[in-house]
Amino acid sequence: MDPFIPAIEMTGPIIVSIILVIAFAVFVVYAIVTGQRRKVSAGVEEMVGKEAVVRTTLEPRGTVLAEGELWTAIAEGSKIEAGQEVIITRVEGLKLWVTRKPEEKEEK
Repeated sequence: MDPFIPAIEMTGPIIVSIILVIAFAVFVVYAIVTGQRRKVSAGVEEMVGKEAVVRTTLEPRGTVLAEGELWTAIAEGSKIEAGQEVIITRVEGLKLWVTRKPEEKEEK
């Protein structure tokens, strides 16, 4: 041994600490990689297919409440009365295109 380099004895607590640091580093790298691969789930693109409630009659233009916000909406098809539920079919700028929500049949 070189007399100028102190010898480090690998004791149990040191080994456990090294293993924990390596495990944490692997976890952080894994979290970063999976976070980068995940599809973006925010923004107006995610609104297509979701439900909204008509606030002012759509004939064909009016307002709807979607995701807790009031939006200008255009009805595809016939007039839709206030209070009815609609499905968002597309988003163009700050306008939502909506269609009537299909009536669900009562189960017996």
